[in-house]
Amino acid sequence: MARHNAADAVQEVVAPVVDASGLYLEDVTLGRSGPRTVVRITLDLPEDETGSLDLDRVAEVSRAVSDALDAADTVSGEYTLEVSTPGVSRPLTERRHFLRARGRLVRLALRDGGAAAGRLDTVDGDDVVLTEVTEGPERVALADVARGTVEVEMKRAESADLDDPEAADDAQDEHEGGEA
Repeated sequence: MARHNAADAVQEVVAPVVDASGLYLEDVTLGRSGPRTVVRITLDLPEDETGSLDLDRVAEVSRAVSDALDAADTVSGEYTLEVSTPGVSRPLTERRHFLRARGRLVRLALRDGGAAAGRLDTVDGDDVVLTEVTEGPERVALADVARGTVEVEMKRAESADLDDPEAADDAQDEHEGGEA
């Protein structure tokens, strides 16, 4: 069986399992690691949801996918199943990617060589609307976007915690599993 056909066969088995879980099947790829086939499944939340996919939910779907693959005997020989999410480094290339990134800081490389950055407020038809840009909201046509990326935001510690040494000690005690 050709590698492309094998991936299609795996996708036919996996897609109904992922759909039943309420998740979106982003990608299915097959590779090799020594004598074993590596089946890589990428899951995501549906496009109408924002936020991150819970790891417990990924584990649950992973077990169901493994059971379905074993029952269908689609992959010949031993295989390793890797189930993951796209992660923050996934480029925003499809409309659904932009829908999933609502509320996040994004940077867009435009087809004309320009750039746009800001918080992705909405996806309105064929446009995205960025806010918190220096000159007010900016509307960009999806067709004008060559590539988009999500910017990682690091949360700042509350200034009150930084000024209170006892709060820092309490946090360290909690981290170490109790009081000293």
